[in-house]
Amino acid sequence: MAIHNILTLGDHILREKSQPVKKITPNILKLLDNLADTMYDAPGVGLAAPQIGVLKRVIVVDVGEGLIELINPEIIDKKGRTVEPEGCLSVPGALGEVPRSQFVTVKGLDRHGQEKEINAEGLLARALQHEIDHLDGIVFVDKVVRWLENKPEEL
Repeated sequence: MAIHNILTLGDHILREKSQPVKKITPNILKLLDNLADTMYDAPGVGLAAPQIGVLKRVIVVDVGEGLIELINPEIIDKKGRTVEPEGCLSVPGALGEVPRSQFVTVKGLDRHGQEKEINAEGLLARALQHEIDHLDGIVFVDKVVRWLENKPEEL
C-alpha cells in the first residue's frame, strides 16, 4: 500500500477515458488499496484511478459510512436533481455548485469479482457520480454552474 501524488487540473491524463478492467489481478487489488490510502491521506471522500495516473475504471468512495471499492462502475438509474457545492482533490481549493442526480443506482464489481449494486442518495450519490465522471475524462469544473471559491485560472 502506498500514497500517490494526485494529478491536478491541466494534466492530460485527467481528460482521458479509462479502460475497463478485464480481470481482477493482484495489481488491481493493489490499486484499490493505493487509492484508499491516498484518498484518506488527502483527505477526501472519493478518488478515481485516473487521479493517480492509472487509466483503469476503478474508484473508491467513503463519505463516512465505510469504504466502497468499485471496479467498472456504471450508473444504471438516476432520479431527481440537486445543485450542491462540490470540490475535487485534483482541483485543490476550488469549490463550485454542480448539478447532479439526487438518487443513483450504481453497479460494479467488488475486489472479489462479485457484482454490487448500490442505491445512493445525498453525498454518496454525488461522490459516486463525481468519481465515475473521472473515469470518462470529466472533471467537476466542466459542470460548475456557479463558482463559490477559487475558480481555477486554467478555465
